[in-house]
Amino acid sequence: MNSAAEPLIYVLVFIAVAMLTQAAASTVFSSSDRSRRINRRLTLMESGMSREEAYSALIQVSNLPELGNRQIREWLRQLDLYRRQANVSMPLQQIAIIIAASALGLWTLSLINLLVTTNLSVTSLVMTLIGAVTLPFVATYLWLSTRRRRRMKQIEDQLPMALDIMNRALRAGHPVIAALQLAASEIGDPLGTEFGLVVDETIYGKEFSDALANFAQRIGSPECHFFAVSVGIQAQTGGNLGEILDGLAVVMRGRATLGRRVRSLSSEGKATAILISALVPMVAAGQMLIHPTIYSDKFNDPSFWPAVQVGCLIYFVGMFIISRIINFKY
Repeated sequence: MNSAAEPLIYVLVFIAVAMLTQAAASTVFSSSDRSRRINRRLTLMESGMSREEAYSALIQVSNLPELGNRQIREWLRQLDLYRRQANVSMPLQQIAIIIAASALGLWTLSLINLLVTTNLSVTSLVMTLIGAVTLPFVATYLWLSTRRRRRMKQIEDQLPMALDIMNRALRAGHPVIAALQLAASEIGDPLGTEFGLVVDETIYGKEFSDALANFAQRIGSPECHFFAVSVGIQAQTGGNLGEILDGLAVVMRGRATLGRRVRSLSSEGKATAILISALVPMVAAGQMLIHPTIYSDKFNDPSFWPAVQVGCLIYFVGMFIISRIINFKY
């Protein structure tokens, strides 16, 4: 009797283990799929934050100091906008403190090296200071530009799908705000969060066209500007918004396809351009930190400063030519 029931017990145990494994796998994959679909704004709201608190946490507004004249304040505002487009939560003041601390640390190490190897002089102090400031500044700029470019590409890839969702919602009879909110809840980051911020600003009383203009400014992408201008004009003049969004989605998919082809053909040239553009100031700054007398000893040479001016001119002309070669308008 026991020998006859033993195979049946093994079969039941196998079925139970298989069912438990399937249930666990489905739970894990469904939760991971939800975490991929949900965006940061919805995550904050599901954690207990109100809509106002989530909006304040995501809008990343920096209290910039009122320094200098109007041109300096505008330059700081554009720099802060560049930071927000790169989706860096650190305020501009904290980034400046990190750069200053990194420069101070590099300068200290360079001075210790000079004390051990050579004698200190005023020229060596100035040269090492310039090199210590240049290295973290260039590294921070490359980091911000890389994050900004990557985020912009993600948004441009998500935008046609979001337009399709809005188009279907509009054809089903939803108003444009409800269609935008539906797309914000279905699209993941970063576009889903940005659409949600547009909905929040509209709920708080801002004009829909102004909220779209702020959205386009926060992203900095041409596709987002096309979307904001098209929907804003339609909201004021009327028309079939579904057909407009459908046409925009087609155009954006075509631009994305062409853009991928262009990027694949010009990737080697872009990598070379970035390497050449960043290598010159970084090597010069490294030389100033390690061996500053390599430049200071040549200051009294009458041909040194003309050579520096010609070299800088050739460098910037070369950067301009390379940028014209690798940047395509499509």
